Amino acid sequence: MRENVDPEDLIPKLPRSRDLQPFPTCQALDYRGHGDLVRCLSVSPGDQWLVSGSDDGSLRLWEVATARCMRVVPVGGVVRTVAWNPNPSVCLVAAAMDDAVLLLNPALGDRLLADSTDQLLSAFALPEEPALQPACWMVALQEERQRGLRLRICHGKPVTQVPWHRPGDYLAVVLATPGHTQVLIHQLSRRRSQSPFRSQSPFHSSHGQVQCVAFHPTFPFQIVDSQRSIRVYHLLRQEFTKKLMPNCKWVSILAVHPAGDSIICGSYDSKLAWFDLDLSTKPYKDGSVIICHGMVYDDLLQNPLLVPVKVLKGHVLTRDLGVLDVAFHPTQSRVFSSGTDGTVRLFTQATALLRGGG
Repeated sequence: MRENVDPEDLIPKLPRSRDLQPFPTCQALDYRGHGDLVRCLSVSPGDQWLVSGSDDGSLRLWEVATARCMRVVPVGGVVRTVAWNPNPSVCLVAAAMDDAVLLLNPALGDRLLADSTDQLLSAFALPEEPALQPACWMVALQEERQRGLRLRICHGKPVTQVPWHRPGDYLAVVLATPGHTQVLIHQLSRRRSQSPFRSQSPFHSSHGQVQCVAFHPTFPFQIVDSQRSIRVYHLLRQEFTKKLMPNCKWVSILAVHPAGDSIICGSYDSKLAWFDLDLSTKPYKDGSVIICHGMVYDDLLQNPLLVPVKVLKGHVLTRDLGVLDVAFHPTQSRVFSSGTDGTVRLFTQATALLRGGG
C-alpha cells in the first residue's frame, strides 16, 4: 500500500532558535600571533585568561576581553594539548609536548594567587625511599622557572591529552602508544603517578586504542573513550562498571555534562552521540552538528532536547583542515575556537557586541 505523506510531517517539531537564546552567533575577537596551526586552547576558571598551544613551539597567554597576548612561553616543540587547572585557587596550566607534561605558573593577574601556587608546589618533601613510578617528575631549572615552568613529568611515550580532575589535585594522561600504561593518573600534591587499570584493563584489542579520558564531575569514575566503545570505571574500587556503545566507526572525543548524567561523544565519521547514563548504554540521538542547544529535563520520561542552532564560520581552511579545538566560555554564551590558520577566535552573541560586551 502506497501512502501520500507530507514531507513536513516527517520533520520533528523543534523550538524556534530565537527562543533558545542566548547562544554565539558571530565572531567578536581574533587572537593573532601564532606562526603555525593552533592545536589546542583552554580558558582559566575565572574566565579572564586564555592559553593556546601551537605547532610553532610556543604557548601564548591571552587576555580574553582584549585579545592582547600577555606572554609567550617557548617550549621547543609541538604543543598537543593544554588544560588550565579548574581550581580557581591554583594558578597552573598543564601542557603536553612530546613525551612530557609541562606544569606552568602563568603568573597573570593576582600576584598573591601566583605566589600561593608556588608555595603549594614547594611544600612537597621528597620521601626517603621514592617508589617506582611509571613517570618521572622533574623540577624545572632556574632558567625554565623564569619562563613560568615549574614541573616536568616525563613518560617516555608521546602524550596526547591531559584532563584535570575538578578539585585540581589530579590530572590524567593519555599516551599515544598502546599498552597497559596508556592511561596514567598523576597526583600533584604528592607527585605520584599510577596506572588505574591494572585489574580491569580497557586496553583489549577489541576496544581499540584509547583516544581520550574524562573524570566524572561528582563521582569517582573515569570515562575512557576507545575507538569502538566508551567504558566507565570506578577509580576507588578499580573495577569496570558500564560500557556504552556509540554505534560509530571511530570515536575520537567526548565531553561530560557538568551534572554528570549525560555524555556526548564525536567520531571521525562525522557523527555525534548523546548518552543518558541513567537510561541506556546506547545513544539517545545521532547527528552531524556544529553548534546546538541541549536540554536535559528532570522528568526522566521526557526525552532530552538537542536542537542545531548555528554554524559558526571564520577560520580559513589550511592543509584541508579548519577548526582543531573549541572551548565554551566558563560563564557566558561564548565559544573559543582554534584552527589551522594560526588564529584563535571568539564567537559571541550579536547583541553583546551592540552593548559593548564583546
